[in-house]
Amino acid sequence: MDRIEAMTVFIAALVEGSLAGAGRRLGKSPAAVSRAIAFLENHVGTELLHRTTRTLKLSEAGERYAAACRRVLADLLEADLSAAGEKAAPRGTLTITAPPISGEEILRPVIDAYIEAFPTVAVNLVLLDRHANLVEEGIDVALRVAHLPDSSLVAIKVGDGVKRVIVASPRYLADNPEIREPADLARHRIIANVTQGTESWVFPPVEGSSISRTVHFKPRLMVNSVRAALASAAEGHGVTRLFTYHVAERVRDGSLKIILRDTEHAAMPVHLLVPQGRLAVPKVRSFVDFAAPRLRAAFARLSAEAGALAEES
Repeated sequence: MDRIEAMTVFIAALVEGSLAGAGRRLGKSPAAVSRAIAFLENHVGTELLHRTTRTLKLSEAGERYAAACRRVLADLLEADLSAAGEKAAPRGTLTITAPPISGEEILRPVIDAYIEAFPTVAVNLVLLDRHANLVEEGIDVALRVAHLPDSSLVAIKVGDGVKRVIVASPRYLADNPEIREPADLARHRIIANVTQGTESWVFPPVEGSSISRTVHFKPRLMVNSVRAALASAAEGHGVTRLFTYHVAERVRDGSLKIILRDTEHAAMPVHLLVPQGRLAVPKVRSFVDFAAPRLRAAFARLSAEAGALAEES
């Protein structure tokens, strides 16, 4: 059996969650799918999948092998599409990941416009409160708000001016001790979001020092949702830390107030990230070319609004 064909069957089984599903996806019989998996397991000399009547679960070796298979298959696809060059029209499914709020409110309208302009491309938008491994998870493009470490990913800058800010409701601030410096936060009710830190928050050094200031706390509420943290803070239950575009509407309507704004880190950039070589794929190149100027305009507007909010607070 051809090893590339067997890898394709293996990955299809993982995507579908069953050998039968892989067979339906690829037009193969259950017996052919089982033979493909057995071929790979015999080739590598270890079990890749733990099978039950209802589920598939990767072994430890299977997890590593699945990541390698995805890279190999993605490289082969890129090679085919790159050889076709500009004659290949954008088509297929484009997988994009983004943080939930920016994905819903900033990126989603751009995607809506893109799929209207490119009817042969479908988009799978995956909203995650973590940084996905683009290669291992089969993701074409990521929107990321962060200072980027050195990596093999291609980064296209689409924004700047996004800051972390500390917010609380006016009622909470009126009923609790004044917060003049980061250390004061240790005496307050903290609503922690997993994306911003669940046990401590780090602030820049004071002038003349090179040591960052770290405030440790035991949160009264810990959530994995920006919207939940935002709502709880607006209702007066504590202090939270979020991005400027998360809190903009609540600050404008007066339900939240930005505090300690002069003690925060410098603004962070926003990038579209693409695995090395993927820009040669027409669907990826067309999306990046389409989305980048629209996202730059959106984040420029948000940056201006953030500056105005800071002055109001």
